[in-house]
Amino acid sequence: MIGILDSGIGGVTVFREILKNIPKGHFVYYSDSINNPYGNKSKEEIILILDNIVKKLINMGCLIIVIACNTASSIGVNFLREKYSDIKFIAIEPAYKMVHDNNPRGKTLVMATLGTIESEKFLKLYHKYDNHNTILLPCIGLAELIENNKNVIPYLSDILSEYKDIQNVVLGCTHYPLIKDGIKNILGDVTFYDGAKGVTKELLRVLKIHKINYEFADLEIKFIDSSKDKTKEKRFWELLNPKEQPQRPKTD
Repeated sequence: MIGILDSGIGGVTVFREILKNIPKGHFVYYSDSINNPYGNKSKEEIILILDNIVKKLINMGCLIIVIACNTASSIGVNFLREKYSDIKFIAIEPAYKMVHDNNPRGKTLVMATLGTIESEKFLKLYHKYDNHNTILLPCIGLAELIENNKNVIPYLSDILSEYKDIQNVVLGCTHYPLIKDGIKNILGDVTFYDGAKGVTKELLRVLKIHKINYEFADLEIKFIDSSKDKTKEKRFWELLNPKEQPQRPKTD
């Protein structure tokens, strides 16, 4: 079984990409909305939260766990890999290298949580591929607005209106792809980059290398939300795109 964890509903943007490649896998999606957002928490708090979630996913039979939250990946993956050496962890990261590969000279805006932008892991990536034409923008509170299905347009207008001629937008939080239209309304016809395809590619590579079975007769998805708020599950299925998944899989 494959576990997918996120600070809330945002990891569904990663899960959609995974399902394109593993249409009949067995999954547990853990939405930690009670602790959302992670971006304003200390390193110690985030590691404790992740440790508790990972214990639950392992007890449910997960052999491989995708950390679909950029903040959690940046801060906690090394701790988890050391403590749970028998479990394979796939960690998402902001897709800044994709800018280097596709439009390295383009004016770039990296939108992420403060925790991600200040993390050692992200800064190492940023300095390695810095095009010297990049703005790092900590979007404090944005993931929480998206998580709670609030109107984000006033927030986006406030933080984005000063930026002109942006060509590349790196979405450094899995919640942010859910508001691409709102971002485009302010910045215009930008090109978006996020970590969903990269983490899916790495997941498939690790599954095959370690010969972990991931193809079954039927798709099975178990959804868990730490707040036990039933509206979270309803929104999860709506965002998972039922048009592409016409038969709703088994869920708890």
